[in-house]
Amino acid sequence: MDAVLTFLAHLDTTLFVFFNVHLANPVFDVVMPFVTNKENWYPIWLITIILLLWKGGPKGRWVVLIVLLSVATSDLTVNRILKPLFHRIRPCNVVEGAHLLLGKKTSFSMPSSHATNFFAMATVFSYYYRKYQIIFWLLAALVAYSRIAVGVHYPFDVLVGSILGILIGYLWILIFKNILKNKNIHQI
Repeated sequence: MDAVLTFLAHLDTTLFVFFNVHLANPVFDVVMPFVTNKENWYPIWLITIILLLWKGGPKGRWVVLIVLLSVATSDLTVNRILKPLFHRIRPCNVVEGAHLLLGKKTSFSMPSSHATNFFAMATVFSYYYRKYQIIFWLLAALVAYSRIAVGVHYPFDVLVGSILGILIGYLWILIFKNILKNKNIHQI
């Protein structure tokens, strides 16, 4: 088992160096810190919530609730339970020659809360607005990748966060489908 964990840690570091160092370029140096900054997404989230509540009808209001619950669940699960459980040090603090665009972070690394939150949102939005699902998945993938590009997460942190976000988003979809079915409310 130790040999497998050692191999996975080495693979993760090798992939980190490839994505963070070898694929680094002047465009990513400008774009990725912007993409990875949650505050830059706040206006988009606010506008989306307002539009869904105002023009989205009952479906839009349910989707807002499901997205908010998904993100709250994913964020709390990652930051309050999993990161303290895994105690994984961020690559910016241990990988020599890492291309750091945000400086060093002291919090733990596994899993990425950015990846978890954005993939939870992408799951819910893609389920209810299938016509635009490629946009939701691409945005989630871009944000997840940005965490590697700026030097604060390993690829496996992002992968685990992405999978967890999908599971949490889908779990909330199932919970609400069941609630609405039991209350005999028209499915959204």
